[in-house]
Amino acid sequence: MSGAIVVGIDGADRAWTALQWAADDAARRGRPLRIVHVREPWQPERPLAGTRLTLSERCEALLSDAVERVRAVAPEVETTAVLVTGAVVERLRTEGADADSLVLGSRGRSAIAGLMLGSTGFALAGHVRCPVVIVHEPPGPARGEIVVGYDGSADAEAALAYGLEQADARGARVRVVYGRQVPVLSPHPVGYGPLPGAGFGRELEAAMAPWREMYPDVPIEDSFVDRHPVTALVRASGGADLAVVGSRGLSRLTATVLGTVSHGVLQRAHCPVAVVRAPWRPSSQPPDRPGGGHA
Repeated sequence: MSGAIVVGIDGADRAWTALQWAADDAARRGRPLRIVHVREPWQPERPLAGTRLTLSERCEALLSDAVERVRAVAPEVETTAVLVTGAVVERLRTEGADADSLVLGSRGRSAIAGLMLGSTGFALAGHVRCPVVIVHEPPGPARGEIVVGYDGSADAEAALAYGLEQADARGARVRVVYGRQVPVLSPHPVGYGPLPGAGFGRELEAAMAPWREMYPDVPIEDSFVDRHPVTALVRASGGADLAVVGSRGLSRLTATVLGTVSHGVLQRAHCPVAVVRAPWRPSSQPPDRPGGGHA
């Protein structure tokens, strides 16, 4: 099922939330859905107490329940469910190799600083070829906006491609956010010419032009703010259906797969977050940018 939306489930509430999001997305974008449950090999077949069912029987019941849930909300979606054995992260990473996207639930928000918890999502975001979508709350009323973080990097171009496809399927607009925070101790003398990077607004508008040609029915709003990118994107996510960020930006560290901006947005966003790495469907790139943006 190459090109399927893959959703990992474990029976927890967060997994059902992710399943609902994945089923809706598959229906909107005409994609098949692949439901995956990973059975860890060290789990005993027969529990010590609490149920008469074997582990295999419980796993099969979980997958059967998941399929029925999808059929109830999206009967037109081609759906399969599989049980695989191994380490959770490694098996889901394998599942994501040929997937359209990989959808996971988070453990919700902690009481401290509003952080979203979930080690599996952090271990996979940026480490697989396909976009990884982290969902922590049941879908609410549609807000009609997709927020995309953009800095001109190759991963940002891939994130924009994914965000535009999502918006096109939803009949939504795209808000492209570029956040920049000027240091308080900047050597730039205030009052003597434009601030560093002040011309980026024009560059951003030029960068969006081929995308507007490719998606003429999707309104694209450029948003250039003097604020830290994480702060800007988290604030924008409060009115969005989905926030999309690249795995790494132009300021990435050489040893870092998941950049500081994408990591911060994953922790604090108020809506589902998709982390995208380049290339993502190179054929979806604007005609004058076949390489997927700037390295």
